[in-house]
Amino acid sequence: MRNAPIFELPYINKEGTYSNKEDLGKVIVLTFWTSWCPDSGKDLPKKEQLYKTMDHEKVKMITINVEGRERSEAEAEEYAEKFLSQPALKDQGRTIYDLYNSDGVPTTVIINKDGFIHSQFGDKAEFLSVVESLGELI
Repeated sequence: MRNAPIFELPYINKEGTYSNKEDLGKVIVLTFWTSWCPDSGKDLPKKEQLYKTMDHEKVKMITINVEGRERSEAEAEEYAEKFLSQPALKDQGRTIYDLYNSDGVPTTVIINKDGFIHSQFGDKAEFLSVVESLGELI
């Protein structure tokens, strides 16, 4: 297991920034996405359902729009506004996406309570595999 890189990014549609340093001690689920990607379009609604049922004291779910792979900032903002209730951040180009060695969108990264990457899933991962991996930690 490797340490999850610490980052700080701005929110897409509200003021302020988020740093995963704030949530060390919790399980963190990161989802890297773009508004135009059909696989993101299938994955994010399932993650939204999971987010709505999750104990937010134990698990922090964050989405990160990969600005460097996005068609336009406006499309990302519109998508986040319409479809995401979980926190949505804006990558600085592909900086954090690349820092986490992501390959395709969506990429899901599960970080354990100690700040280590427990598992990582690429764009063709089965949602059930993500849930099972998360279940190992909570």
